[in-house]
Amino acid sequence: MTRILIFGDSITYGAWDKEGGWVQRLRKFLDEKNLADYDFYCLVYNIGVSGDTINDLLERFEFETKQRSKEIDETIIIFAIGLNDSQFVHSENKNRIPLENFRENIQKLIKSAKKFSSKIIFVGLSPVNETKTTPIPWDTNKSYKNENIQKYNEIIKSVCEENKILFIEIFEDWMKLNYENLLEDGLHPNSEGHKKIFESVKEFLIKNKII
Repeated sequence: MTRILIFGDSITYGAWDKEGGWVQRLRKFLDEKNLADYDFYCLVYNIGVSGDTINDLLERFEFETKQRSKEIDETIIIFAIGLNDSQFVHSENKNRIPLENFRENIQKLIKSAKKFSSKIIFVGLSPVNETKTTPIPWDTNKSYKNENIQKYNEIIKSVCEENKILFIEIFEDWMKLNYENLLEDGLHPNSEGHKKIFESVKEFLIKNKII
């Protein structure tokens, strides 16, 4: 049996998608594959928590992974984290998690993940519609800007390259599109956006013979 554990924030959780988000779409795809081929059996666990930063994820990662992985099974770990870290807090005049701390904690997360799996994957960050996120209407003390998001995305990509960890690019691909149409509130993907992330992840996993 293969277990895919997917950690992240509200986008991982599936906020603003009537079908439950890109992780739920991946689970549905693999559940259908399970039923069609009894020699293939793969469970998908959505472990996304709205509002999480890399610091929050580090605190809960090992405990939650231990509850969902067994030595007799293959464990695949996917991370989709960092958007909330890039958040700019106006009252403090800084990003929520400083870039240097973010880099260090991505490294710590990879080190922890290697205790459970040799198959570790990061999904890159998605851009925002700044006309709706500077500031965000539900908390005008905070903003999301693509300039900052890109920096955090590049750190994830760089640390993955240094550690020979697989990375799925989202930000650069979306910037080539009318990506505003893929967003619900300027920050979270809508159903079409979640569908696009799912397709990118699915194709990557198939191409790299993960599933």
